Amino acid sequence: MIAPAIAGALIIIVVLWDAFEVIILPRRVARRIRLARLFYLSTWAPYRAVARGIGSRKRRETFLSFFGPMSLLLLFVLWAAVLIFGFGLLYYSAAVRHDPVLSSLRASLYLSGTTFFTLGLGDVTPHTSTERILAILESGLGFGFLALVLSYLPVIYQAFSRREVSIVLLDARAGSPPTAAEILRRHTGPHGLDSLQQLLRDWEGWSAQILESHVSYPVVSYFRSQHSNESWLAALAAILDVSALMIANVESACSRQARLTFAMCRHTVVDLAQVFYRRPPSHLHNRLPPADLQRLKASLKEIGFHLQDTEAADKKLAELRDMYEPYLQALAAHLYVELPPWILAKEIVDNWRTSAWGRISGLVVTGQTEASADDHSDQ
Repeated sequence: MIAPAIAGALIIIVVLWDAFEVIILPRRVARRIRLARLFYLSTWAPYRAVARGIGSRKRRETFLSFFGPMSLLLLFVLWAAVLIFGFGLLYYSAAVRHDPVLSSLRASLYLSGTTFFTLGLGDVTPHTSTERILAILESGLGFGFLALVLSYLPVIYQAFSRREVSIVLLDARAGSPPTAAEILRRHTGPHGLDSLQQLLRDWEGWSAQILESHVSYPVVSYFRSQHSNESWLAALAAILDVSALMIANVESACSRQARLTFAMCRHTVVDLAQVFYRRPPSHLHNRLPPADLQRLKASLKEIGFHLQDTEAADKKLAELRDMYEPYLQALAAHLYVELPPWILAKEIVDNWRTSAWGRISGLVVTGQTEASADDHSDQ
């Protein structure tokens, strides 16, 4: 029978090509119809829908944090299962007229499974030359598939670890969650602008690393940060906000570095939106309404930043925001991540100042009752 052989060969080719694109190919794949993409479309949407029903933010983030690692393992299982099915069809096609043992599809699938995982049970064995050649090919492919999986997992977790180190370092420099107002407020005083310029330079490099790793391995985007009030997308939003504000409203030596950082971060956001095929939403949430903008300006003036408080500066800031905020909001909606405001409505204690047993405020450690809403609590 030629039809099962053709179907089996096509299935194997599709899976191997999909694995090549996901694991080995270091660039974005523009083709929409792919096995891995269909897998994530069919699993992430219902998983995210279940997460919406969880009332506690901390529990919701914990639930969402399982998806990235779990989906990676399930994708490997899917690839293995489809490969076994494809080889099973080849065995069935080769034995349907010459081998009474493998003439049933069930027996062919069983032989394919034991061969792929190199079990060598011997209760069902290939008899014809074609079957033996197929068994050799499948067992070699099984070894190669296992090696590919073992080499792929460390790469994914290394990309995740490199990303998270900079996010954790941002905690004391930008608050929890990070905001543009806090970044500027914490970089005042002697050498403050020098430190701010270095921060923007570091995050220009960090953004380039995110672009390289998350375009090559989009699954890392689903990995959540250690704290529920932090995320790589929120950090990227805060850095973009600061860069836009420095370009449009603040006259300082940081302006050139702000332009470079803005360009790199905007490039990252746009490319990742393309990776997930997320168009900017038609109705955008205004992250900086006029009242917050005035409050932000007043706060920055108090700490010594000289703003260009003019209509032209406000128009320039609005133009810069239009260049990245639509893509930020599209990614945030897809990944179910909250974007930080430009300025907090009230002061929030940083993650490093809190624990499950208390909160540090200056030199005073307060009790669990007061700290119950922070990121280390059980709420």
